[in-house]
Amino acid sequence: MAVLHLTTLIAAPIERVFDLARSIDAHIATSDKTSETVVAGRKSGCIEFGESVTWEAQHLGRTQRLQVQITEFNRPNQFVDEMVKGAFRSFRHVHRFKSIGSDATQMTDELVFKAPWGPVGTFAEKAFLSRYLRSFLEERNQQLKQLAESDLWRSYLAETD
Repeated sequence: MAVLHLTTLIAAPIERVFDLARSIDAHIATSDKTSETVVAGRKSGCIEFGESVTWEAQHLGRTQRLQVQITEFNRPNQFVDEMVKGAFRSFRHVHRFKSIGSDATQMTDELVFKAPWGPVGTFAEKAFLSRYLRSFLEERNQQLKQLAESDLWRSYLAETD
């Protein structure tokens, strides 16, 4: 099992950052390198507690599908999405948000996953999967930060401030 922790400081109010992080439309816009599309479940807007979405994307040279469900939800502090179906043996992504003053947010990702394939999967987690997923999240978080810190967030959310 691999555990990744990332922290991103964003100069925007916590509600805006929280809602952008759960916006299906913003997710698609910030995952352009992997050609993410929704093939089932919540197709646009902000995903809510109990809802699911199935993503199809290009990862590691292959088309992958990942169905996740929101299993915990405490706006604007935290939400959790967990794999229902997909290539991983397990996949749990905790999104935490903390106000830093009145106009900044610390966004923390904790991604816990286990690859399939037994010992080969454990090797893959260490050899390349952890590095690949960290890079994917870092890039997506930087794009989310750019949306939140500019007026572009308005394209994805109703006024939240």
